Amino acid sequence: MGAFGGTITDGHGRTVKITPECRVYVLGATLCVALTICSRNFGDRGGPYFMTSLTVAGIVYLLAIREFFATSRFRRRVVVIGLVLAAVWHIEFLRLPPGADDDIHRYVWDGRLQRLGYNPYIVVPIDPAVKGLHTPETRNLNNPDLPSPYPPGAQLFFRTVTAVKESVFAFKVAFVLCDFGIAFALLDLLRTSGRGAHLVLAYAWNPLLAIEAAGSGHVDIVGVLLLVISVAALARSWRTIAAITFGLAVAVKFLPIVLLPLYWKRVRIRDALLAAAVLSLLYVPFLNHGRIPTGSLGTYVQSFRFNGPVFAALAQVAPPPLLAALAVLVGLVTAIWLRRAARELSPNAFAWPMAASLLCAPVVFPWYLLWLLPFLTSASTLLIIVWTVSIIPTYVQWHLRALGHSWGALPAWVMLVEYGGLTIVAAIIALRRIKRSAALQCSGKPLE
Repeated sequence: MGAFGGTITDGHGRTVKITPECRVYVLGATLCVALTICSRNFGDRGGPYFMTSLTVAGIVYLLAIREFFATSRFRRRVVVIGLVLAAVWHIEFLRLPPGADDDIHRYVWDGRLQRLGYNPYIVVPIDPAVKGLHTPETRNLNNPDLPSPYPPGAQLFFRTVTAVKESVFAFKVAFVLCDFGIAFALLDLLRTSGRGAHLVLAYAWNPLLAIEAAGSGHVDIVGVLLLVISVAALARSWRTIAAITFGLAVAVKFLPIVLLPLYWKRVRIRDALLAAAVLSLLYVPFLNHGRIPTGSLGTYVQSFRFNGPVFAALAQVAPPPLLAALAVLVGLVTAIWLRRAARELSPNAFAWPMAASLLCAPVVFPWYLLWLLPFLTSASTLLIIVWTVSIIPTYVQWHLRALGHSWGALPAWVMLVEYGGLTIVAAIIALRRIKRSAALQCSGKPLE
């Protein structure tokens, strides 16, 4: 057998058993090499060297997932070494500059505007009247003809970071710290739920994490941290903290709002009202003539499109606002079904409503899947885990744009690989469950 089959043969013809721990070490080292090579080519995101190394990293990650789920416990040393390896490749991406028009430049701009007394929901970066407010890091921010779309929790974070240091590097450091914070919160959640601490590596080793948190730097990771703290608090019955941190997560990005049914009867009415009050207060500094600002959020729904096949198909028969509401509804219905199906709190359940909503969204950037990563610690979420890898081909779009192509529809082969592969995996999982159910019925054993 090969090394990953469980045994190898040494030079004397003796059979040597390869333990799961050894396999994890080999996979971790391979992942570290692949992502280090990927970081060396980060300037050509979507280019051949970047894509090859990232694809290898994705495959290795799936092999590691198999090991994590097949073993109930690993020694603490495995977890520590695994987290150290993750820190190594995070640092490799952290030290690199983000793309010239990555969202992180908008974060610097929004934070700077607030500190200068301006409202980022009103000021348009390209306006000649504010030309003098720009710095070298904000002059080429993306979509300069639009005001900010980010919710007030994100805006508060932008202002806080720029108060310390007004630079994209400061934001990247803050995001990596959030990333590490998620790992520690997740360890607490795993401990509370009685699961193996090694499952934290299912989160820390996902290739998207290093690229989008440490590399490009996306504010989503801040919301993810707040959401994981909320779920960890919920597991400990710290209901007030759970409600408030959930409200703050929604204030960073609106996606987790679809998880609201999972909090039903798990937090008190007064806790929910307190969370709603905190969310409302965050909007107060940005009120415009008494109206709640939305910035360019409406334009985002009406005009922005990327990697959303369900939305694109339905857009032929329904207006964008209705389809955006449908995406939220799908997430809420999924959460309601999960809440009714299980009385006990299951952290894995928090991934499915957001995944369902994203599947129907007009835009599905790779960093949106960061919201799902902390909750992919069970074989029941295997389909979503595969999605975090099958989405890798979408990075080709950045390379095509660098070659002079306009930002538009993804090549057909990219969508085929991402969603076609996902469909095949879903069919295989469904067939296996049907066969297992049939076998249990034949044996007379009760179905779980």
